[in-house]
Amino acid sequence: MTDSIPTVTLNDGHRIPQLGYGVFKVPADDAERAVTEALELGHRHIDTAAIYGNEEGVGAAIAKSGIPRDELYVTTKLWNDRHHDDEPRRAIDESLGRLGLEQVDLYLVHWPTPAKDDYVHAWEQMVTLRDAGLTRSIGVSNHLVPHLERIVEATGVVPAVNQIELHPAYQQREITDWAADHGVAIESWGPLGQGKYDLFGAAPVAAAAAAHGKTPAQAVLRWHLQKGFIVFPKSVRRERLAENLDVLDFTLSADEIAAIDAMDPGDGSGRVSAHPDEVN
Repeated sequence: MTDSIPTVTLNDGHRIPQLGYGVFKVPADDAERAVTEALELGHRHIDTAAIYGNEEGVGAAIAKSGIPRDELYVTTKLWNDRHHDDEPRRAIDESLGRLGLEQVDLYLVHWPTPAKDDYVHAWEQMVTLRDAGLTRSIGVSNHLVPHLERIVEATGVVPAVNQIELHPAYQQREITDWAADHGVAIESWGPLGQGKYDLFGAAPVAAAAAAHGKTPAQAVLRWHLQKGFIVFPKSVRRERLAENLDVLDFTLSADEIAAIDAMDPGDGSGRVSAHPDEVN
């Protein structure tokens, strides 16, 4: 992996690049081109999911890149209708086939789907998949504290990561505090708020960007990194892919961090996507 990109050591001892490339909503017919450009620019961490419909493009880009497998970090996810019976094994086999890989680095339960009440079984199966060598690490996405407590109580296995919606207006501190107490790494999805509010015009973000000669997006990505979060912004434009990597040569001050921290109203109103209890 690119030497300058910092890594986070997970609770299972494996390391993950802290900055990567997410392909959510990257069209299937454009994924190979976009991931190829990301890899050319120095990205080594690719985050995809079965439901994105672009695993084949990701796999094609990896195959033609010539980059040794041990220098790449690949994440994919188990979709909501595959939690039951032995479907998790079938699902990861299908994902590996589309990706052209024998193993992913991280496999996540995409949503807990609490109305179905099958996320504990899904987590039990994830442990089996890890033990079978189909994925090096296992984690969850969009899991709230009650979901996390239940799967850990049932299995004794703490997820390596929890990938959650996280951006300055919605910082999910209950989850991040629990994660810190239990050694779970946090991955931020929608790290720039998905363009659904004026993040870049916010005074703390604009001031930090101006102070360091960076764009507002770069200032926010730097905030994520300094908070210890793993982050993978999405873009299909080469210049933006390069810009997203150019966040390692400056450091936000403690006051700048605190000002961005204060952007969360603390009442949950900053959420821009679905509530995990409502996705089933």
